[in-house]
Amino acid sequence: MPPRSAGEARGGPGGRSAAQPPRSDSDSDWDGLVVLHAANSWDSVKFADQHLAEALSRLVPVLYVDPPISLLTPLRRPAARAALRSPRLRLLAPGLARLTPLAPPGMERPGMAALTTRLVRRAMGAAARELVGPRGRVRALVACSVLVRTLGACGEELKVYWAQDDFVGGAELFGTSAGRIRRGEARLAAAAEVIVASSPTVAEAWRSRGREPVLIPFGCDAAGFAGTDRASLPADAAMPGPVAGFVGHLGERIDLRLLEAVAETGCSLLLVGPRHPRFQLERMGRLLARPNVRWVGARPFEALPGYLRAIDVGLVPYADSEFNRGSFPLKTLEYLAAGRGVVATDLPAIRWLGTGLIRVAAEPAAFAREVTQALGEPRTAELAARRRAFAAEHGWDRRAEAFARALGVPAAQPSASPPAWP
Repeated sequence: MPPRSAGEARGGPGGRSAAQPPRSDSDSDWDGLVVLHAANSWDSVKFADQHLAEALSRLVPVLYVDPPISLLTPLRRPAARAALRSPRLRLLAPGLARLTPLAPPGMERPGMAALTTRLVRRAMGAAARELVGPRGRVRALVACSVLVRTLGACGEELKVYWAQDDFVGGAELFGTSAGRIRRGEARLAAAAEVIVASSPTVAEAWRSRGREPVLIPFGCDAAGFAGTDRASLPADAAMPGPVAGFVGHLGERIDLRLLEAVAETGCSLLLVGPRHPRFQLERMGRLLARPNVRWVGARPFEALPGYLRAIDVGLVPYADSEFNRGSFPLKTLEYLAAGRGVVATDLPAIRWLGTGLIRVAAEPAAFAREVTQALGEPRTAELAARRRAFAAEHGWDRRAEAFARALGVPAAQPSASPPAWP
């Protein structure tokens, strides 16, 4: 008889420590499974992959597949140790399972990519079969990785490429050649029956190549940020008001000139998120040394409402780069969901949102001026409610419904009893 707990390990699809999740007698709980081969580990910063998987699992069962890791991965990413200790296949929530495939070190090097692909495909196929049983089916496989080709690994009815960003434009950020990513993406798109684009720029790029993608932009956890004004204020976020804030990665994607210009106005500037160790070291050092600037480092997603409570205006200070023009910054909607004002650079995604609730400026002086004006705008209950209502229209539940329609889920309605371990 199979174990009743996902934590009881025995031999399985991901290796000797993998757990085999039990099935029901009818094998129907996980029938119609959607496999999401994600671009980010479940244990990483909470990106669109995790948000969509959680929301989609309320409509259809989902298997979330991490990017593969090796036994050496924790040396570079200590948080990955937990994934190595945990069973390879385990339950996260009703209708939501997670698989962490193993691969050898150097898994994405050109000479190792083929072996990694074989190992990941085998692990994914075995996990999907274990979930759906001999009579069940895998509705769709949604792939984000352009280097590890997994479409077709689960005998899925529908093959989907989720084009989350302009990956070719971001090749330098990823430390990979643009040519390699371009070739990998072309192969992935050729194998896909549906392409889902996460920004208007990426959608237009695929139209120019003769494909008709489905545009489903990133969303926001509107409910999670609705209680921002009641969240506990972290001690390290207490600063004299008014406060402008940036939540995100301090690295090559941002235009440091914009943050410097905001700091020069004298307002408090709160920075929340990891910092790239080699990004603009001297300039970053001078910015962080200012008495009105505070950097608190990376914080878990669940703690963000407290930090957003401390700020009055959220910043999206992205540089005008090819990769950024193809992106859809989650933080824009998260600021609005918290009831905060937003000042952003002129990205296609910002224009697509089409709302006067976001101030737009490109150059440092104009950006700082918009921030100053936004900080002087009273945050009334009516204005905060308008911002939250707009963000709710772009919540992850809405995005999951659109994804479900693209996958052919009938009516995209949640089932009366979500699938779970029996």
